[in-house]
This record gives sequence, C-alpha cells and structure tokens, in this order.
Amino acid sequence: MELVAAATRRQQTHGDAIMLCVGQPSTPAPDPVRREVERVLDTHTLGYTEARGTRQLRTAISDHYARHYHLSVDPDEIVVSNGSSGGFSTVLLAAFEAGARIAMTRPGYPAYRNTVRALGCEPVEVVCGPETRFQPSVEQLEALPERIDGLIIASPANPTGTIIGADELAAIAAWCEANDVLLLSDEIYHGIGYGRPMSTAWATSRNAVVMGSVSKFHSMTGWRLGWNLLPAHLTRPVELLQGNLSICAPAVSQAGAVAAFTPESESELVGHVERYARNREVVLQRLPELGVTSFAPPDGAFYAYCDISHLTDDSQQWCLDVLDRTGVALAPGIDFDPVDGNRFMRLSFCGSTEQLNEAFDRLATVV
Repeated sequence: MELVAAATRRQQTHGDAIMLCVGQPSTPAPDPVRREVERVLDTHTLGYTEARGTRQLRTAISDHYARHYHLSVDPDEIVVSNGSSGGFSTVLLAAFEAGARIAMTRPGYPAYRNTVRALGCEPVEVVCGPETRFQPSVEQLEALPERIDGLIIASPANPTGTIIGADELAAIAAWCEANDVLLLSDEIYHGIGYGRPMSTAWATSRNAVVMGSVSKFHSMTGWRLGWNLLPAHLTRPVELLQGNLSICAPAVSQAGAVAAFTPESESELVGHVERYARNREVVLQRLPELGVTSFAPPDGAFYAYCDISHLTDDSQQWCLDVLDRTGVALAPGIDFDPVDGNRFMRLSFCGSTEQLNEAFDRLATVV
C-alpha cells in the first residue's frame, strides 16, 4: 500500500504511473450488476439486511456452487461478509481463542499473518518453494514441530498464482479433518485460471471454511462483498459476530451481487479472463528481457512472483527506485515473505495489454 501511495503521487506529478502493484481488475462491475443497482436505488430503501446476508443473495451463491462445482450448499450454510477480509476476521474470532496456532504459507498474502497476529493468535509459517509449487503439502504439515489449530490455504494463491490440484487439496482437507485442524480455504480467485482445474475444499470436507468474494473474477473490489461457507458449529457464532461488528454487508452491494451470478454477467466476465490470459502470455514472453527466468507458474489469478536476486537484495528499495525512474509500480516481495522476499517482486497483469507492454518497455531500458 505504500507503493500505491507513492504511485499515486507519481501520477499527480508526472501523469505516467502504471500500476502493476495491485491485484485490482481495471474493469467495472458487469453491466447487469450496474443496471440492477440503478433499479434498486430507485425502488428500495436499502436499509439493514439480515446479518448473514439477504436470502436472495445467499440463494444465488448456493446456485453458483451447484452449477460450477456440482455441490449442494444450503443458503443457511452461507454468511455474507464485508469483503472476504471482513469474513476472515469474523471466522477467526468465532473459531479460535487467543494463542491458537494457525499455519499459513510463506510466501503468502500478508493480511493473513497480520490479522492472525492482531487477533492474538500465533502465525505458523510453512516455507513453500518451487518443489511444491509454492503450496503446502501433507508431508510438510506432518513435519511441523508443534500441533496447529488452523491452516490457511489459498488456491489460486496470492502472490504466486499457483493452484492446488484436486487430489492435493483433498489430501490436505482430509488431513485437517483427521487431526482436528480447522481448514480455511481462500478461494476468492476462483474463475480466473489458465487451463489448470480448480477444486473447492468443500468437495472433500464440510468441516472446512471456504472463503469467497466478488472482488476478483466478478470485478467488484470496491463493493466490499464476500461470503463464507461454514460448518454447522460456526454458522451461528459467525452470524452473531457479524451482527455485532458490522450489522450486515452493504445492502446496495448485496442487491447488485445477485446479478453478478447470472449467465449474462458471467459471459461478460469470461471475456476479462481471456484478456488476463493474453496478458499472462505477454508476461511469460517478456520477463526474460529483465533477466527474470525464475518465477512461480501463474496457473490462476493475475500475478507473477519473480526472483530478482540478480538485480537486488532489497526488493522494497528496488521497487521504489524503479517507480522513481520509470513510473512503473511493482509490489516488493518482502510484503509476502518477510524472510526471503527481499529478492522477489510481484507483478500484477490484470490491467490493459497496452499498458502492460508499455511497462515492460520502460522496465527493459532501466534494467
């Protein structure tokens, strides 16, 4: 976020900033969503909703799992949240006591580590590299020196874009269930993939928590709307906490999100993924121009996590210098890996193909 602030200043002073540092689609919400919001603004009061979310939206999410995963999900097993981030915090509060040990990958999304620590729990980092496609394995979990209470996984993952295969995900979910470990499966990038299939943790274990969101595939980041699929023992506690902490997710976002799950919206959104796929090819072709030959295979999402040890051993300062010299904003790896991330950077390719090529032109001249 410091890079975002610096890039914003750069845009104000130079007008040439290219934001490859944020995982935010450059496209608006689907047209059916915008039309539905216009309609409800004219016809509805849009007051508080049920704490767990409107029945209409939870039914739309339930139908989504039936269509895309062939899963039967009761709308009452779903709690809608203020973004997946809000749902993540609420689930942590409901499921764990202070001092609980919660495992997560390194590299990984920094808010996992920071939120777990802020709520009085202990992050347990599982170091993951190319040999496991930057994802945890059952063998690694078995080898942890102390018992864990929870495990956070993400597929596709941020910052690496890697996907956990169906068999591996099933094995992890089964291990968690057998060892009384609560699995939290972050699936907010589902729908954005490049030929490698995606599975959900609920295909194996209904004792897991599945986190979803309209932010990424549905191109609705600022609408702050997510959801959790919850095991029976957590549904009521999460609902009560949601009602106390935020009353409900934004009513206008909930109304619009119902339309996000329609075939018309999904047809529009598939077009975005096709553009991400073209951008991914640009990234794979042009990274060698920067001397970057080692990076996580971007199976999904819209990130490349790149080894830049031939350029720097201080990724944060390097990203600031690159921004200053080129106007291209990249995310320093130290954000995702506080130990080894000083030699990595994350590049986001969810913007326009033209801007992405322009960014590589500028980077190539500097490097």
